[in-house]
Amino acid sequence: MTDIVAEHVTVRRGGRPIVDSVSLAIESGFVAVIGPNGAGKSTLLSCLAGLLVPDTGAITLDGQPMSAIPARQLARRRAYLPQSPRAEWPVSVERLVALGLMPQLPMFGGLPVDVDERVKRVLTDADLLDRREQPATTLSGGELARAMLARALIGEPDLLIADEPLAGLDPRHAIDGATRLRRLADHGMLVVVSLHDLTLTARHATHVAVIREGRMIAFGPVAATLDAALIHAAFDVRADVIAAGSLRAIVDFF
Repeated sequence: MTDIVAEHVTVRRGGRPIVDSVSLAIESGFVAVIGPNGAGKSTLLSCLAGLLVPDTGAITLDGQPMSAIPARQLARRRAYLPQSPRAEWPVSVERLVALGLMPQLPMFGGLPVDVDERVKRVLTDADLLDRREQPATTLSGGELARAMLARALIGEPDLLIADEPLAGLDPRHAIDGATRLRRLADHGMLVVVSLHDLTLTARHATHVAVIREGRMIAFGPVAATLDAALIHAAFDVRADVIAAGSLRAIVDFF
């Protein structure tokens, strides 16, 4: 089991708190971080990934201070997918995905013999196997998002932190992606992602963390936490929430 704990984490920019004394303890599951634009979700995820040192507060991974974990060791255990990733070079899709194994590969010599099979497996899961030889720079936005998620998952990390990994996907691939994230969580990976689709959150996430103006206003199991009052408090909109925590869940705004 992997656990990550944040204690009174604060990040300031221009004297203003972007993340404001957030405390959070996650031991397992698929945690959806939700909140309005500018709430501080991306900044919080960067801190949880060990990429940004907070101004105050502390973050531990399995009881060890995040800042004390050697970079290569952290890269083996934690995969991070930023918001709106880009492909800068026209490498093939399979090469792009294989780059996710860099922290686990030897410094010298060829690739291990099992890499090709692992690439095939994650490309199949992402519905991109027929694009494996295509230059990554020619993929559509949604295809690139799926390829980048495949790259993050190929190393089979203990912890996945992803910033809006389902944004821009068509309904089929968004559902496929959410289903895959839940399946990974059910098999022991700790999954922490920001999402804007609240119906996908209600159906597939095990827990929800709600951020508004840099503060954590709620955290808990989806079925017990995600309701109409919370959505109104977070987003200033009215909504019906039906069967949260089940595959029949619906969040309907009006």
